[in-house]
Amino acid sequence: MLAHVGIPGPTPFIAMGLFFAGMGAAVGAYWLFSRQGAGLRRAAGFGLGAVAFGCLGLGTALPFIIHAGPVFIRPSTRARLEILSPHPGEIIRGDPASLPVVLRLDGGKIVALTSIHLIPNEGHIHLYLDGSLVSMTGLEARITVSQGTHTLLAEFVAVDHGPYHPRVLARVTFEVRA
Repeated sequence: MLAHVGIPGPTPFIAMGLFFAGMGAAVGAYWLFSRQGAGLRRAAGFGLGAVAFGCLGLGTALPFIIHAGPVFIRPSTRARLEILSPHPGEIIRGDPASLPVVLRLDGGKIVALTSIHLIPNEGHIHLYLDGSLVSMTGLEARITVSQGTHTLLAEFVAVDHGPYHPRVLARVTFEVRA
């Protein structure tokens, strides 16, 4: 299932119409100004220029004024993620410790590209240590961890680095001691 963009109401179409009308008026104003002559032609060029400016401005501002933006629905995936290392409750020695992280991804594929064209079951891995992003890598990583109890969260995200719906998460709590 790919991500879909739902457009609520006619506002985006009105904004596009104003934008294209403004572009047409700008072309007309340029054509009138580029011709020899004065008086009525120059006045019409100024008038079309003002219409162009107004249409482009209103076409740009209208969606923000009405607050009608696209509604993004996140894609879903069949992928499942598991943390193989570290193990739940494992005690790691070091001050700080160099922690090898090993993950398993079933039903998904890690790709290098970043894109807004979302493909189901393709994406990246984000690693969070105690809520902070520490790595955007593949299925193996090495992170430095200070002493204490920590929570490692791994997430398989789409190629735009946004989450799937529902999110694909794996979590483990471990401890680092000197």
